[in-house]
Amino acid sequence: MSRVWEIPVHDSTRIRDARVAAGAAGARAGLDRNRTAAAELVATELATNLLKHAGGGLIVVNLVDGPAGTESVQLCSLDHGPGIADVDAALRDGYSTAEASLGAGLGSCRRIANAFHLHSAPGRGTVATARIDGAPAGRAQRGPEVPAGGVTVALGRAEESGDAWSWVRSDGLLTLLLADGLGHGAKAAQASAAAVRELGRTAHLPPLEILRRLNTALRPTRGAAAFVAQVDTHRQELSFAGVGNVGARLRTAGTWSSLVSHPGIVGAYFPARVPLRRVPWHADSLLVVHSDGLPSRWSPPEDQRLLGHDPTVVAATILRDAASPARPVRDDTSVAVLGPDRRTSTHDSRL
Repeated sequence: MSRVWEIPVHDSTRIRDARVAAGAAGARAGLDRNRTAAAELVATELATNLLKHAGGGLIVVNLVDGPAGTESVQLCSLDHGPGIADVDAALRDGYSTAEASLGAGLGSCRRIANAFHLHSAPGRGTVATARIDGAPAGRAQRGPEVPAGGVTVALGRAEESGDAWSWVRSDGLLTLLLADGLGHGAKAAQASAAAVRELGRTAHLPPLEILRRLNTALRPTRGAAAFVAQVDTHRQELSFAGVGNVGARLRTAGTWSSLVSHPGIVGAYFPARVPLRRVPWHADSLLVVHSDGLPSRWSPPEDQRLLGHDPTVVAATILRDAASPARPVRDDTSVAVLGPDRRTSTHDSRL
């Protein structure tokens, strides 16, 4: 299930809440004491930075797929603050200007996390993401950047989200799934979790066949909307198909286009015919898939530095910018991003 910890940080008491959430996530992911402590330290530093430098913000903790089929703890820090004036200084190990900080600084967060990325734009805020695996961070464990990432939140800050996303690399295929269980709560989460499990068994198949297998696997559940996108890296081609209210946008050659899903419910009301589309996949292509919790008129980003960033940072920034206190998310919400099999720098500081 998609267990979610969502902590608004607007006063000092929430720093402890962020640390406790990271510890609970580490325990649930099966991390040992040292790696759980690393997650707690990163959460504490990120929450402290939100309070001291951004006037508050949000910490989102998700469990995500880690190496060798294990679970990892993913922490996202989102704010609409002034941005970081000197990102390079902020990322130096041990650097911190906050009195309440442990003195770890973002540099130490980057060092102890298995993956750490930060995007900051003056006047628009900062997004930082960290992933804590079971193995200690280091060159041997880091490996190449992955081409997919995402973030999930729950309606009303519930413990479980009915949304889930996952991706699988199978030979020359990169397959991304986003599932939105019907409704929300535990039963919706059961449906989306069943979809993720089935993807692990079927990612080598084409998207339409994956959807058909999902339809069978989800029959004991209340069903879900689902979108499957698959990049054939040999043919440089993206093929995709969706059933239900899941949205997607594709950016190629500097232009965004909307991808349409077909009406229905996977596991309940599966349509007799599901359209499959194929389009070229280029070095600059970027795919964003999201559940219907995201406002329908969200604006895709045009910031070139952001678009070349880690997919989790792109997904978290889209989630941050699409919602606000005046326009809160209206349902469980997931945003997943699939990009080329290459990434640029781990941080940037300008528009």
